Amino acid sequence: MTEGLATPGAGWRRADGPPSAKREKRRRRRGGGRPGGEVAMVEEAEFTSYYGRPIIKPPVWKTPDVPLYLFLGGAAGSSSILASLADVTDRPTLTRNARYVSGGAALASVVFLIHDLGRPERFLHMLRVFKPTSPLSVGSYILAPFSAAASATAAVELLGWFPRLKRFGGVVAALFGGPLATYTGVLFSNTAVPSWHAAYRELPFVFGASGMAAGGGITMALTPVGEAGPCRKMAVTGAVVELATLHRVENGMGIVSEPYHEGKAGRFMRAARACTAAGAALTVVAGRRRAGAVVAGTLLGAGSLLTRFGVFEAGMASARDPKYTVVPQRERLAARENGHASTVTR
Repeated sequence: MTEGLATPGAGWRRADGPPSAKREKRRRRRGGGRPGGEVAMVEEAEFTSYYGRPIIKPPVWKTPDVPLYLFLGGAAGSSSILASLADVTDRPTLTRNARYVSGGAALASVVFLIHDLGRPERFLHMLRVFKPTSPLSVGSYILAPFSAAASATAAVELLGWFPRLKRFGGVVAALFGGPLATYTGVLFSNTAVPSWHAAYRELPFVFGASGMAAGGGITMALTPVGEAGPCRKMAVTGAVVELATLHRVENGMGIVSEPYHEGKAGRFMRAARACTAAGAALTVVAGRRRAGAVVAGTLLGAGSLLTRFGVFEAGMASARDPKYTVVPQRERLAARENGHASTVTR
């Protein structure tokens, strides 16, 4: 009648013999047992989920809408900064081209965002409340004034009206351009998606730098080389920072870095690295020649676009596979238990 009953302070034990050597060894590795004298008497379970279903719900964001929104927003934000700098330094052709790129990309990004939301009024509903702790809410209040200022500035530039208003609109767009290019990285890393959340330090830099490479590359391809000096500097700087931070994301986060190397995401990321590196190198070598600037700018824009698709697909893959949620949780639990055991030992 005593078989299977618990003995005080020892956890659940079988009455037909002592714990196996394997279990005893694992108990010693854990520092002599759990707090309170309880000893684990069952095998470690393998990670699994209910009928193989995901543990977290993957985001409902659509592709290609969201990756295109990310790409266009980054290019628009960096182009608005270039336009304002070119206006101050008396580069009229670069000023005009950068304003066109900024305004056109801003409008297109809003179109893709609204298409992803499903109904236009949903974007307006996002502006009803300002919540500083929500990256999505803050991002909505960045996107709305930026897109209005950038598109209005581009329209005034095209029509040749109100030069003072044109400059004012360009300054407003430039002020919101940097936050627009980076807030999406904060938004992604603020989710429970493992391969995004683990990169919460790097993703804002990845997205901001990728936007610099795209904006600098596109305007460089459209502008005479004599005025495109700021474009070349921005493009190369963005490409270098993007490649460096992406290396950390792809290799420095343990198991949740795996999706960046596998499947569709891996193909996107490899192509993105190749385009970005080639575009940056060609900018340095041949960016002062018209043909070289066009090819380099095209490669940099393509690399930025592929980066957004790659990051998006990697995150979605990590959300669908339960191991990317369970394994990091167990690693964190083991680290806390080891830290507790070492504290007790001291």
